[in-house]
Amino acid sequence: MGAPNADAIQQSLDEERASAYLYSHLEAVERGGAAALFRDLRVESTKQAEIWGRELERAGRPVPVWQPSARVRLVAWLVGVLGPRRMLPVLSAMKVRGLAIYRGGATGTAPEPSAALEAERPPRVAEESWHRAASGGGALRAAVFGVNDGLVSNASLIMGVAGAGPEPQVVVLAGVAGLLAGAFAMAAGEYISVRTQRELLEHQIALEEEEIRTMPEEEIEELALIYRAKGLDGPEALALARRIVLDPVRGLETLAREELGLDPHGLASPVAAAVASFAAFAVGALVPLLPYLLLRGAPALVAAVAATVAGLLAVGALMSLFTGKSLVWSAVRMALLGSAAAALTFGIGRLLGVSIS
Repeated sequence: MGAPNADAIQQSLDEERASAYLYSHLEAVERGGAAALFRDLRVESTKQAEIWGRELERAGRPVPVWQPSARVRLVAWLVGVLGPRRMLPVLSAMKVRGLAIYRGGATGTAPEPSAALEAERPPRVAEESWHRAASGGGALRAAVFGVNDGLVSNASLIMGVAGAGPEPQVVVLAGVAGLLAGAFAMAAGEYISVRTQRELLEHQIALEEEEIRTMPEEEIEELALIYRAKGLDGPEALALARRIVLDPVRGLETLAREELGLDPHGLASPVAAAVASFAAFAVGALVPLLPYLLLRGAPALVAAVAATVAGLLAVGALMSLFTGKSLVWSAVRMALLGSAAAALTFGIGRLLGVSIS
């Protein structure tokens, strides 16, 4: 890899200055070990900014006076209003390090097993078990909510059209159109969302890789600060950090995980996410439509209502897995809310159908 050009150096300089600015705000809102960690990280980030400044001058470009951008100011303000925990995804995107301290118990305590023990295990074993569990739960939750969106939205559409009293073919056409339009919209939105997140992670990891190459000692010191915040003493934390950063296989992965809260191996596929979103929405949207594909007239409407209520009960019961609430209460609540939406659109369709005729 060649030396970075002036534009890349300027970007790294701005990143470090923004990080130092945000560390000062995190230090102000935190207490105890977390406040001390962000104070030390602010100092280290300032040192790295000075190094990048000298690199920029060597590249033939003067070091500009820095002022925080509107984005950086907004993030700093939100940290003060909402607190760091609610801002973790945003802080990670802003290249704020040390976010791993929020993955466990109280702020500033050691929420994970000893870093020394973690380092002696095969790479990624403990972290990946946690990551797979989180990813699996997240995928199931997304599927359940996708099915729910398809079920409620298409049931409401079908009931609204059916309330106007058209020919059955019109209801089927509306249901199919609602299924396809909603599923494609969900898939497109999910693709853009995951693709954007993936590009952000790749960008942050690339910056971290460049910093390891350019200033390994500073990266070692930052990682040591994080391990000290997790309970290791100074010499042990520094020795562990040095061993990890200088390892070409594990260094980048560990820094991305511990400093930025990112997993280089956990970059989701935008296409897979879009396909899953499309399928989940389509499955839910098919529930109220299927009776109209098999039956005609009043029996189709009755069957659609029954299928919708049964589907809402099932989805509500599954949602209780994520909320911790009573299975029966979650199922009944979802059925009542979804049925109310469908009944309201049916009534509006009935009124419109009568007024038009």
